Amino acid sequence: AGGDPCRPRGLPRSPGGCPRPRGLTSALCRSSPRPPRAMAGPPGLKPLVAVGQVTSTPDKELNFAACAGLVREAARRGACLVFLPEGFDYIGSDTAQTLSLAEGLDGDLMGRYGELARDCGVWLSLGGFHERGQDWPATQRIYNCHALLDPAGRLVAAYRKTHLCDVELEGRVTMKESSFTNPGTEIVPPVSTPAGKLGLSICYDLRFPEISLALRRAGAEILTYPSAFTVPTGSAHWEVLLRARAIESQCYVVAAAQTGKNHERRTSYGHALVVDPWGAVVAQCREGPGLCYAEIDLDYLHRVRREIPVHGHRRPDLYGTVAAAGLAPAP
Repeated sequence: AGGDPCRPRGLPRSPGGCPRPRGLTSALCRSSPRPPRAMAGPPGLKPLVAVGQVTSTPDKELNFAACAGLVREAARRGACLVFLPEGFDYIGSDTAQTLSLAEGLDGDLMGRYGELARDCGVWLSLGGFHERGQDWPATQRIYNCHALLDPAGRLVAAYRKTHLCDVELEGRVTMKESSFTNPGTEIVPPVSTPAGKLGLSICYDLRFPEISLALRRAGAEILTYPSAFTVPTGSAHWEVLLRARAIESQCYVVAAAQTGKNHERRTSYGHALVVDPWGAVVAQCREGPGLCYAEIDLDYLHRVRREIPVHGHRRPDLYGTVAAAGLAPAP
């Protein structure tokens, strides 16, 4: 998908001189119409994020080359934060292969992504790393880990997927993530980035609004759901769930995605996208690997929150407080 012949012309330049998309689109994305911007903040250069869509296979070298190419392209366009999907490192063809290819966060692959972040000067949301944790010798199970790297290549946050995907759609999809993956035990506090305060989740977590509300309560302005949705579940639920999480939390929602045939038994839905705090899809990838871009307008976000202050209207006296260990309410 994509390529220079489709690249938009006449792009404004970022302060660093890199061409950047006007508003929200790239050659590899489409942008849905927004509602009238009566609530929008003043015009100006906003932080730009890039959202990746890839087709990972069991070949880790090919996957790294593809992801690195997208990161470098995003950096040239002036993005400050690049999102890659669940399974960006690889998608194994069976459980044995999945376990055999896993590495620790201190391994070679994460070291290479640290170098990539440094070389490009960008933040990297690496949204679903097959992690061999310290308990690997005892459990022989891995973690599904969302790693966040800063532009110095340092690991600043690691969220381990708390909701594991065990589903069976008769005759269509069977998944049992818990058969080889340990569930995470905590929600990670939002991390301050140049684009806003980022709350980390992974794929199946999308179906549980409690985690998004906990992150919102702790100050999140962007929620991210790097994913590898199947075609049956993606076509039915992907966009509507992402828009719901954005509306109820009044956050930007960023969802990088796997797309296409990962191996002979696996096809992913794709449709990586960005939703704004009003619930509008402001950027979305077409079919195939590529990037879409969105500017994060925090003035707009805070105006939405002021005009419809649902966070202050919640009734914990009636239905309990959405909270999580280690997450303090935002001031």
